[in-house]
Amino acid sequence: MTYGIGMVLNGGLVFASDSRTNAGLDHVSTFCKMTVVETPGQGVIVMLNSGNLATTQQVVSRIKQHAVDADKPLTAHASIFTVAELVGRELRKTILTTTNEAPEQGDVDFTATFLVGGQVKGEVPRLFMVYPQGNFIESTVDTPFFQIGESKYGKPILDRVIQPNISMTQAIKCALVSFDSTIKSNLSVGLPIDVAMIKTNDLQVTKRHRIDSEDIYFRDLRSSWSQGLRQVFGQLPDPDWLK
Repeated sequence: MTYGIGMVLNGGLVFASDSRTNAGLDHVSTFCKMTVVETPGQGVIVMLNSGNLATTQQVVSRIKQHAVDADKPLTAHASIFTVAELVGRELRKTILTTTNEAPEQGDVDFTATFLVGGQVKGEVPRLFMVYPQGNFIESTVDTPFFQIGESKYGKPILDRVIQPNISMTQAIKCALVSFDSTIKSNLSVGLPIDVAMIKTNDLQVTKRHRIDSEDIYFRDLRSSWSQGLRQVFGQLPDPDWLK
């Protein structure tokens, strides 16, 4: 399992994904689940993936090969929408092909999900969630963020904080708190965390950072958040009906 977040804000886009993958308790590895394709001045695309690792790696490889075959960068597409269409087609094709070629592995889940976002020249920043069936949805003002993977533990803080007008700095801080809650409650999600920020009209990744166990800011954030929660909890009034 994994955990990934994509946000589309007034100021641009924020992405974050963990890098833990496992095939049982004795086979835990680290794989980056964030793919960045950029042509400075022309456009930038970020893809986050969750699900079967073999499936996601095949899809990413096929998309990169598509750009090679077309003899133009992925960012040359007219819109992020067309890139989401491409990812959806390749994802569906990969899952169907793998399932049909390996019927003896019927108990293996070959499905995967992608977040596809970015900005190409002449278009506003956009964010899509691509499902295993190949279809997808786009974020809106009412739904400014998407999650993939192990989403339930980190969703409450996002629901309460993330709005389109929030600053990107605050959004990244909120994303890291969401990751802390998820890591605390689920062993299948873990460090390092890859973070990418794209400011509107930069047409390239504005900031990219990897957070590992030695990251001082993240350690302090986790400690402060835990202490703050306990302090606020302690200040809540007791139920009247227990008196």
